[in-house]
Amino acid sequence: MSSETFAPEADARLRAEAAEIISRYPEPRSALLPMLHLVQSEDGFVSPRGIALCADILGLTRAEVSAVATFYTRYKRHPNGDYTVGVCTNALCAVMGGDIIFERVSEHLGIGHDETTADGKITLEQVECNAACDYAPVVMVNWEFFDNQTPTSAIELVDQITAGDPVRPTRGADTVATFKEISHVLAGFEDGRANEGVGAGEATLLGLRIARENDWRAPQVRDDSRGDGRAQGQAGGPATTTPGVDLGGATVSGTVPVGEVQSSAERKPTTEADVSAETVDKDVKKEAQ
Repeated sequence: MSSETFAPEADARLRAEAAEIISRYPEPRSALLPMLHLVQSEDGFVSPRGIALCADILGLTRAEVSAVATFYTRYKRHPNGDYTVGVCTNALCAVMGGDIIFERVSEHLGIGHDETTADGKITLEQVECNAACDYAPVVMVNWEFFDNQTPTSAIELVDQITAGDPVRPTRGADTVATFKEISHVLAGFEDGRANEGVGAGEATLLGLRIARENDWRAPQVRDDSRGDGRAQGQAGGPATTTPGVDLGGATVSGTVPVGEVQSSAERKPTTEADVSAETVDKDVKKEAQ
C-alpha cells in the first residue's frame, strides 16, 4: 500500500465523513478547513495523502490545498505529539512568567518550539496568545486551559502526560482528549463533551458581576447621521441585547433599549473614573456653548 493513499477502510470512512462536512456548506471548497482537521485526525498531521484526498474530493489541486494548510498554525505538516502543550508568551503572559515557563519546560523535555519528544507524547509550542489574559500565565494542552501556571506546575503537568496519567484542565472538559480526537471535533464531529466543566471562570465574569450589582450601563449613543439629535433607540431605533451569561448557576440576560441607557452625565458617580468622565463631559458641553 502506497504511503500516498489511505487503506480502503480508512479511505471510505474519511470520504463518508467528508461528504457530511461538505453538505453543511453552499460550495464544496468551503469545506476545506474542517476537512484538513479531518485528515489530521487520522494521521496526526496534514499528511501528503491527506492533502491528496482533500484535493480529489473537492476538485482542487494539491498546491491549492497545501497553500491553505501551510497558512494556519493548527494544521501540522509533520507528525504531531499526542498532546500539544502550548505556552503563551504574548505580552501579559510573558511579564507574568510565560517566558520562564516555556524555557523551563523546554529544558525539562529537551525539545524546543514545534518539536516533539522521542516518545511521541508531547509537542511543545510557544504560542502568541491563548485568549485567557485574565488567568495569565496560561498553558494549553490540546487547546484546553491550564490557568495561573508556574514553572513548577507546568513541569508537573508535562510529567503527568509523559507518565500516561489523565490531565484535568482548569476549565472545560473533565480530561484532555488526544490531538487526533480533538482534530476530529474541530472537523465538526461532536464528542459528547461540550457541557463538561466550567466555561467562564470567576476572573472572567467578575467585571460583569460588579456592573450588574451596581446597575452600571453603557453611555447613551448619539446618531448624528440623521441630523435630528435623537439617540439611537428612540422612535423605533435599535436596542442593545445582553446575551445570557452563566454566573455560576445564575443566568443573567436582558434587553435594554439604547434610548433608555443613562448617559455619563445622568448617572451617579461611583468611581474616580466616573467622576473624571463626568468632568470631561461637562467640559465638552461648555466648549460647545
